[in-house]
Amino acid sequence: MAYYRSTILVSMDPICIEKGALQIKEQIIEELKLQNILDEVQILDTPRIGDPETEGPDILVYPEGSHYIALTPESIHPLVVEHFIKGRELQQYAAKMRDLMDEEVRAPKEKEVRVILENIGVIDPRNIEDYIAVDGYAALAKVLTGMTPEGVIQTVIDSKLRGRGGAGFPAGLKWKFAHQAPGSPKYMVCNADEGDPGAFMNRKVLEGDPHSVIEGMAIGAYAVGSNQGYVYCRAEYPIAVSTLNIAIKQAKEYGLLGKNILGTDFSFDLEVRMGAGAFVCGEETALIASIEGSRGEPRVRPPFPATKGLWGKPTNINNVETYANVPKIIHRGLDWYTSLGSEKSKGTKTFALAGDVAHTGLIEVPFGMTLREIIFDIGGGIKDGKGYKAVQTGGPMGGCLPTKYLDLEVDYETLGAAGSIMGSGGMVVMDEDTCMVDIARFFMEFTQEESCGKCVPCRVGTRRILEILERICAGEGIPEDIPMLRSLCDEIKQDSLCGLGQGAPNPVVSTLEHFLDEYEAHIYEKRCPAKVCRNLITYNITENCTGCTVCARNCPVNAITGERKQLHVIDQDACIRCGICFQVCNFDAVEVN
Repeated sequence: MAYYRSTILVSMDPICIEKGALQIKEQIIEELKLQNILDEVQILDTPRIGDPETEGPDILVYPEGSHYIALTPESIHPLVVEHFIKGRELQQYAAKMRDLMDEEVRAPKEKEVRVILENIGVIDPRNIEDYIAVDGYAALAKVLTGMTPEGVIQTVIDSKLRGRGGAGFPAGLKWKFAHQAPGSPKYMVCNADEGDPGAFMNRKVLEGDPHSVIEGMAIGAYAVGSNQGYVYCRAEYPIAVSTLNIAIKQAKEYGLLGKNILGTDFSFDLEVRMGAGAFVCGEETALIASIEGSRGEPRVRPPFPATKGLWGKPTNINNVETYANVPKIIHRGLDWYTSLGSEKSKGTKTFALAGDVAHTGLIEVPFGMTLREIIFDIGGGIKDGKGYKAVQTGGPMGGCLPTKYLDLEVDYETLGAAGSIMGSGGMVVMDEDTCMVDIARFFMEFTQEESCGKCVPCRVGTRRILEILERICAGEGIPEDIPMLRSLCDEIKQDSLCGLGQGAPNPVVSTLEHFLDEYEAHIYEKRCPAKVCRNLITYNITENCTGCTVCARNCPVNAITGERKQLHVIDQDACIRCGICFQVCNFDAVEVN
């Protein structure tokens, strides 16, 4: 076994790659060769280390613990000479690693618990030996050498693991139904078609710890009686697809996929199938149709995929996070897993925290933690010192929950009772300056565009709702719009074929319930309280104007006039309410009414 005096972890986040991470890695290799120390240094890829938006590409060097950020090809020569030859940290590119890791990578606060994400940023996802070194595939070995398929299924049932794709159906029961279903072959499918705006939980797992998903699928395949599996991943995730294919190839080379795994009678193979990015293909029957080569449209259930799925055969479908939980449960035991979470929702859940929160990004918390703890303790509260208004959980089909729900414990039942959903883990925080009517319009626009069009309630109903919301935001709403919205939402929820249509009205229903006053202000007063909807606001220049002419020079339609050092005026007929004058004014002289 080779001995290395140093290990370099190169951040291969998509943004870091865009900024030149691959070139940085090549330059490091070349420079180490020139210094004749390449054999002494191990170079590994890893997902995001720091904040690639502002600091990438970056590297970590162990065991020294040095973190270098904002690297360029020109910086590599002095870095190698200073750090690896002279043994001193190059201060010009050095960051305080512990501070950055606490804030950006590991738990921002002590309340975060890493289970699914514990290996990400720690191991090289393209090196199977790294995964094996942290007990990877130990669960698969335990299952194949000492457990029956029925025993595995019962363990998953007893763990109370629920599907992390959104519906929260008990994973063990799904496996049991597929195990008991007559017919062969049987298929294992991983739903990696993550389509919620701003959500990247599954992508990060596939990029940073792909073997956990492979191992979970292999365990499930043994339990169900399947010899073939597919990972359905959207083509917009090229790094995830590449990393996963490398992991599958390595698992086959090590005898952990393919024929007679670990010398047993069990065989299981795995392939990656890429989707074109249709949101509706996150629905399991539409996903199946896409894998089969048909148009991604849902079908009526029953029969459910467990009895009649891929190519008409029994099929088990779980998402990335669900499968990644399974090896942890088998290896560490039921007592450990069931100690995490709430009474009905065990374990942890990853969330993509986005919107008007101070610390956006990927987090993982036990079920049962309150929204207040997630948003304020882990997320750092509302950015720019503004007030909290609402949070939408569950992606574009989730409900918007106001302040009174901040102490709600997050699990499947409580979110459902509050009018929202768990979804796959999207969580969008909104501050006091958010127009909730416009938010409902935004999410309805997304779901309407993503509707496959197969069923009339979804295809036509979401279009009618969007038209009404657009009319209200434009200042053309009428009193009859509110009861019409409620009626349409009820019909679409009841009559749509799949979860997309059934969930599409949730943002409208929840905002009507909790923010009815904003709808009424738009309709009756022709006013947007948040000062967001363009047709319902005006920009005016106050006495604070110094006549600097910045606003006039930046106005795209020349609606602002005035002499230098004199009060300027906005022509309301010409103004397009773009807000540029408000943004560029340095004297708070532009007000929004």
